[in-house]
Amino acid sequence: MKKIQKIGFWGYPHPDIIKQTKTDYPSAEWIDLDIDFGYPKTNILPDSYCKIIRNIYDNSLYIKPDLIIAPIGKDKCDSGWFAYRLLKDMGFYIIPSVYESVHPIRDIKICKSNIPLYEKFIKITGGIINEEVFNENYETSCIPERENNIYSNPDFTPGFWGVPPNDMNILKLFPANTHIYGWTRCVEAGCPANLELEMYVNPSVPTVFYAQAFCSKTQLAKYLADKYNGLYIDIDDYANNSVKAKIEAFLQLS
Repeated sequence: MKKIQKIGFWGYPHPDIIKQTKTDYPSAEWIDLDIDFGYPKTNILPDSYCKIIRNIYDNSLYIKPDLIIAPIGKDKCDSGWFAYRLLKDMGFYIIPSVYESVHPIRDIKICKSNIPLYEKFIKITGGIINEEVFNENYETSCIPERENNIYSNPDFTPGFWGVPPNDMNILKLFPANTHIYGWTRCVEAGCPANLELEMYVNPSVPTVFYAQAFCSKTQLAKYLADKYNGLYIDIDDYANNSVKAKIEAFLQLS
């Protein structure tokens, strides 16, 4: 039997599969295949396609994990389902995962904390494999009340809705007390397929609605941005200066 030293995964695999796999291969290295590590680009996908899914292929073919755990249901997307089938066809040892429970299993603390937004995302995505991070105590970032549509507190609290972006550096444009909404909030709650929670935002919070270009979640992001008078952005790969300027202007004018 092949020795399992490197385990790749994407999205949020079912906790039971993660737990059993960690028991079976306690010394294996876990690799989040969603992340852009800068490995050589493959030619499997069309030029216009979701960068996160492209990362999955590029990372898998470069790193060559001994085992891949692949979410394929509503907890990920159809593209995750297709990637599972194609990588399996290429000969990878790959286990499908469906984690579609809509019932929260954890309180939301990190998304509402006052730690930097970049660190919030690192903690939440890291907690998929190491759940201990969700048990830590976090100081909550309170949302001040509006008075005549102007925040009485100059240190206002904005929001960021969406999945972990390919270009994580855009998160550094936001103040530390930014609240997280969308799929990432569902991950902290432990219910990645909960569409009601994914669509929830506080209407009093000026929110940037982000989606990866060519991702089906752009449908949600654009709709919610229009509904709550937020800023909709989609980024193909890395944010250009124009996108960064739009985010900075939105935060300043809010």
